[in-house]
Amino acid sequence: MKHKLRSNYKFYSQDLLNNLFKHPYTRVTFVVQDLKVSRITAAGYLNRLAEDRILEKRKIGTGNYYINSKLYELLVNR
Repeated sequence: MKHKLRSNYKFYSQDLLNNLFKHPYTRVTFVVQDLKVSRITAAGYLNRLAEDRILEKRKIGTGNYYINSKLYELLVNR
């Protein structure tokens, strides 16, 4: 995942990678806090990763959750 993000996305950072693997999901708020970026920037990053099917975007209630499906599968199948 690290190599894929690093080679394909200008916004790659170790902090973003850490955020994506801290839990099997993330939210815009979490990215804002961890990367110290604006909500618009964080949403742009996550939406781009969802468009490219690296994350799965799900709307639950009023918020969007971005699921790291590969991490989720790894955790469930252990």
